[in-house]
Amino acid sequence: MASWAPELYKYYVNQLRLLYEKHPELKHIFPTSIFAAVSYNFGPRTVCFKHTDFANLPFGWCTVTAFGAFDPKKGGHLILWDLGLVVEFPPGSTILLPSAVITRSNVRISRDETRYSFTQYTAGGLFRWVENKFQLQADYHASLSDEELAAAMKRNEDRWSFGLSLFAKLKSDA
Repeated sequence: MASWAPELYKYYVNQLRLLYEKHPELKHIFPTSIFAAVSYNFGPRTVCFKHTDFANLPFGWCTVTAFGAFDPKKGGHLILWDLGLVVEFPPGSTILLPSAVITRSNVRISRDETRYSFTQYTAGGLFRWVENKFQLQADYHASLSDEELAAAMKRNEDRWSFGLSLFAKLKSDA
């Protein structure tokens, strides 16, 4: 993520740094991961059905990595429904995607093959917890003056715009 969306990466690093400073009892999943959670799918023939991870940060990314022994020409393809794409996804492949807004699934593999997956992600509620000064949103809003509440509501309205501003822009000479 640091290479493809450096501002989004910095946002994750900063928000999770604040979270871990406030809550030192929380443990990093890995020392160098910017994500707060991980899921291991041990198969032996892992298939994910058509879904989105609606609880993740809407403009955030997750990583999905496939493992196992399967023929990627025949199965294990990643289906990105909203984009109309079916992508070969061989063992060892990793994709970064906005899991809260991209509907996806994958194609089954044959009975004599294995497929596992490893996913890292962060729930949107953790970012909200940090942004609300480590309290529930209702409690945070109740603690604000009318002017502060109006500013907080404006930030919420502008959240999509803020999220999009964290994505890198490719420049074209055309």
